[in-house]
Amino acid sequence: MSEQPNSSLGGKCVLALVVLTVVMGLVGFIWLPSVQGDFSARGLWDAICRAAGVPTNWSEGDKTRASHIATNVVLDRGMARAGSADVVGRGATLALNNCTMCHGARGMTASNAPNLAGQYPEVIIKQLNDYKSGKRGSSIMETLTRRLSDRDIADLAAYYASLPKARTAPTTYDESLPALVRVGDPLRNIAPCISCHGGVDQKFGAPWLEGMPHDYLTTELRAFRNGSRANDAQGQMRNMARAMTDKEIEEVAGFYARKAAAEGH
Repeated sequence: MSEQPNSSLGGKCVLALVVLTVVMGLVGFIWLPSVQGDFSARGLWDAICRAAGVPTNWSEGDKTRASHIATNVVLDRGMARAGSADVVGRGATLALNNCTMCHGARGMTASNAPNLAGQYPEVIIKQLNDYKSGKRGSSIMETLTRRLSDRDIADLAAYYASLPKARTAPTTYDESLPALVRVGDPLRNIAPCISCHGGVDQKFGAPWLEGMPHDYLTTELRAFRNGSRANDAQGQMRNMARAMTDKEIEEVAGFYARKAAAEGH
C-alpha cells in the first residue's frame, strides 16, 4: 500500500513532462516561427528547420555561401614564373591596345590608376580574374577583362612584371617608417604593412605598393574599410582597414606615394 503514492506521483511527473514537451514543441516550431515577418510557413519541415536554425535546402545554402566567396582565384607559385620573350611580347601588344590609356605607356601613370610596372605577376593575374568574375568591381575593368582569355591575362602579367619597378627601392625596416607600416597595431589586430608588402616579408599574392598613386591607395583602403571592395581572401585587408582612421589611411598612402616622388626627382 505504501508504494501507490510513489507510483501515482511518478505517473503525474511523466504526464507533466509529456505536456511540457508538447507545449515547448508548439511554441518553438509553430508559434515562434509564425510571428517572424520574414517567414512563410510551407510545412512542418520548414518550421522545424527554422526553429533549429538550419537551411531547409542544403544545396541552396551552398549556393548562398558560394556567392559570398571573396575570390575564385587560387594562387599558385607557377604564376610567379618569369615570362619568355614571346610571352612578354604578346603581353606588350595587349597592353598597348587595352591598358596604356589609364596605366601609362610603360606601366607608370600620373592618374589615379595603379602603377603596374614591376608588379608581381600573380598579383596582376589575380586582380584581372577578380575583375573578370565580378569579385572586384569597376565598370571599366570588368568590361575590358570580359574578353580576355587566361592566356591573355598571363601574358599581360608577364609583360608588366618585366618592366622596372616604379622607380623606387623596396621599403626597408627603420625607425622613420610610419607606425602602421613598421609595427602595425597589435591591440587593434593591424599587422605591419611591411610584414606582407615587403620590408620584412613579402606575402605571396600581396602587391608591390611603392610608387602607387596616393589617391589610388586611399581609395582602396577606404573601400576595404567600408566593405565595398571584398576580393581579399579570408578578409585580411578588410580586417586591417576596418580599424584604421582617416588619418592613418592618409599617412600610409602618403608614405608609399612619396617614395615614388622622391625617386623620380
